[in-house]
Amino acid sequence: MNASERYLQNPNALPVMPELAVQLMRTLEREDTTLTEVAALIERDPSLTVKVLRVANSAAVGAQREIANLRDAANLIGMRHLRDLSMAACVSNLFPKDGQFDRARFWRHGVATAGHAKVLAGLCDIDPDTAYIAGLVMRIGRVLMLQVEPEIVARCDDLNDTPDSLIGHELEWLGCSHLEVSAALAKRWNFPKDIVDALTAARDPLAALPFSALGAVLRLSSTLADAGDLQLPEVDTLIAVQTELMARMELTAEDLAEHLLPWDILTQGVDQLLS
Repeated sequence: MNASERYLQNPNALPVMPELAVQLMRTLEREDTTLTEVAALIERDPSLTVKVLRVANSAAVGAQREIANLRDAANLIGMRHLRDLSMAACVSNLFPKDGQFDRARFWRHGVATAGHAKVLAGLCDIDPDTAYIAGLVMRIGRVLMLQVEPEIVARCDDLNDTPDSLIGHELEWLGCSHLEVSAALAKRWNFPKDIVDALTAARDPLAALPFSALGAVLRLSSTLADAGDLQLPEVDTLIAVQTELMARMELTAEDLAEHLLPWDILTQGVDQLLS
């Protein structure tokens, strides 16, 4: 048994991906998906609909008038954004609330990672919607790790005071990183193989064979989210920490400065998703 498998041994502790999220993800595979179809899917879950409308009415999506229903939301913010919000709402409720970790901070990081991944994917000729979902679940394995070894995971958190340092601390103290656990969980959820492979490759993108451009985007996006969480200048931090990986992906400081959204914008609406 490899080091990551011990976190998936208790079937009762493993979350089940909601069927609605699975159906939303399947719409990524079809070019003929419509706004009406996506809105109709979301409307099947009244509580999810309420959450999505809350976020859609927040400053995060720049709404200029109150959005009364999902079709209005779809017309105003677009199908992709509506689907992203809905996936985030589904995934954020996979694990029960408890006092072992800062839930709001955890999901702010996840939503920021997803938002950065979507932008970087667009710059790197990768499907942005796939990148968003991968970024959203990138750290979800940490919740399973916390359930099994809370004290050691908390120790890694305490040591994680610089951007992109968490993986190294986990490897030292736990023998694996959250990425392997997230990948194993995504595989159980029947996520696309590209996402599962990218989550695994993100542990060390430059060493991964074959090279995974999506894995590289995830590692860059997580570093950006770390910087935002620590209130550090995001672009400068990424350049300092991930120079080699940026060069491999042919990303420049000018690209980042022009296209990336700041932490505060990306994470607006997280409280509505968790309420």
